[in-house]
Amino acid sequence: MFWKSVVGKLSLTILLLVSFVLCVLMFFLMQFFENYHIQEAENDMSQMSAKISSLVDSDYDSEFIEDATEMLRDPSSRVVIYYADDEQWISGTEDTDLNFINESWILNDEEAQDLTDQVTSQSSQGFVVNDNEVISVGSPLENGGAVFVFKSLDMINETRDQTTKLILLSGGIAILLTTFFAVFLSSRITAPLIKMREAAYNLTRGEFNTKVPVLTRDEIGDLAVEFNRMGNQLNYHIQALRQEKEQLSSIVSSMADGVFTLNRDGEIIVINPPAEAYLDNWNYEHKQDEEKERQLPKELKDALNEVIAEERAVLKESVVQGRNYVMLVTPLYDESHVRGCVAVIRDMTEERRLDKLRKDFIANVSHELRTPISMLQGYSEAIVDDIADTKEDKNELAKIIYEESLRMGRLVNELLDLARMEAGQIQLHVDSVAVQAFIERIVHKFQGITQDNEVELSLTLDMHEQIGEMDADRIEQVLTNLIDNAIRHSDKGGKVEVHALSNSDFLHVEVEDNGSGIPEEDLPFVFERFYKADKSRVKKEKQGTGLGLAIARNIIEAHQGKIQVRSKLDFGTTFSFEIPMKHS
Repeated sequence: MFWKSVVGKLSLTILLLVSFVLCVLMFFLMQFFENYHIQEAENDMSQMSAKISSLVDSDYDSEFIEDATEMLRDPSSRVVIYYADDEQWISGTEDTDLNFINESWILNDEEAQDLTDQVTSQSSQGFVVNDNEVISVGSPLENGGAVFVFKSLDMINETRDQTTKLILLSGGIAILLTTFFAVFLSSRITAPLIKMREAAYNLTRGEFNTKVPVLTRDEIGDLAVEFNRMGNQLNYHIQALRQEKEQLSSIVSSMADGVFTLNRDGEIIVINPPAEAYLDNWNYEHKQDEEKERQLPKELKDALNEVIAEERAVLKESVVQGRNYVMLVTPLYDESHVRGCVAVIRDMTEERRLDKLRKDFIANVSHELRTPISMLQGYSEAIVDDIADTKEDKNELAKIIYEESLRMGRLVNELLDLARMEAGQIQLHVDSVAVQAFIERIVHKFQGITQDNEVELSLTLDMHEQIGEMDADRIEQVLTNLIDNAIRHSDKGGKVEVHALSNSDFLHVEVEDNGSGIPEEDLPFVFERFYKADKSRVKKEKQGTGLGLAIARNIIEAHQGKIQVRSKLDFGTTFSFEIPMKHS
């Protein structure tokens, strides 16, 4: 609203101040002019009565006196001369309100008698006759009698009213002019302030390049200059803060570790994507209602309380969805007061898994080498000690030694191949391959093995593209390993089905069996080195080294493809891989 603005308030203040001064001035002026007109009328009447009385006292002829009186008197007044011989003379008048003053009134009216009785010196008196206010001035004569001048106050009041109207009109015009100039002056004064208000509003919206025009060189102009300088400084500092914030946000967001920033009440201030994932997994594991606000993990709450209580960094561990997390919670200080904490959460699952794999690798290699070495040593001692009497027995022992040496060589070669693959040193010999014939050939070579194991092997083809680019030997190694595993884990009368699909984009192959299956807890580790399922379900004479699937995964990934497994215990297992038809 206008009256709530600076212009309105300033204009209203000026208007009220000037109006108050004008009202006081007009009141005193009206009082002054009211008394002034009456006083002036009395003075004129006194002078007139004094002149007429001096004429009468000069013994002039009464006719001369009366003619002179007619000339001297005010047309709106009436003069009455009381002679010493009790005769009276009454002048004419233009004021009809004085027509009541006549000989009858002089002789019979009590007020007229009081006037003549009280005149001992020049005096004035007012009275009311027939609702007419009349003022009279009397001057005594030396030889007795008096001269009275009468005048109606209506004339004086009319003059006073005219003066009052003029004063009120002048006051009204003055107030109008004051209002106009007050608004004009206030607008001129506050125009730069309004510009500054608009600029300040723009600053609150982040428009720090807003400038206020410098219209004057006075204090308001200096204020505009300082305001612009303040805007420049704010823009500079905000840009610096924004850059630091973006830099910090980028650093936090790009961190592999989860980061929480919490206040004392446990409210999340800053969180990055890994921390979001940890929080979602924790709430999912603890079956929190998704419609409700996510809760802070208990371990983090306990760490926060401990940090606040002891004012030191706290290390906690947490297990969520089978993954191991370590959280380092550090206090945040507001001067000497702990205002919250920063929690850095690291997923240690992979490190601990790798550490376990390293230990298991040593144990597995030792285990895998110990058996053939023991057999080599035992059968060699048997030959050296001549335990084998006949040539056939010695040949049998030598054959066993030979097979175990081949097994050791195969294990060492596979270890070397796997090490090269995991080091990224695998070399692919890519060539164009007739996919259908390639797969049929590989499946066909297992016909003898499946007959010996009484397992049914079938092939289903859906080939829309016949030529693919791949390292045929490496892919054959993968497919051979998958089919061989399926046969070895199938019981007599079991089925192994190979499904192959090709199009212009990829080659997809599935090897499905209805064998013993893989326990759910072992599925994440089937492609690790030396992984073997429950040994009780593996045919003793056909145990592998546990490196085939790890090698297969590296070969498929080298072809920019992917390999996966689906299995259900006692229902069977399906291994599948997919590679591009065009090698890039």
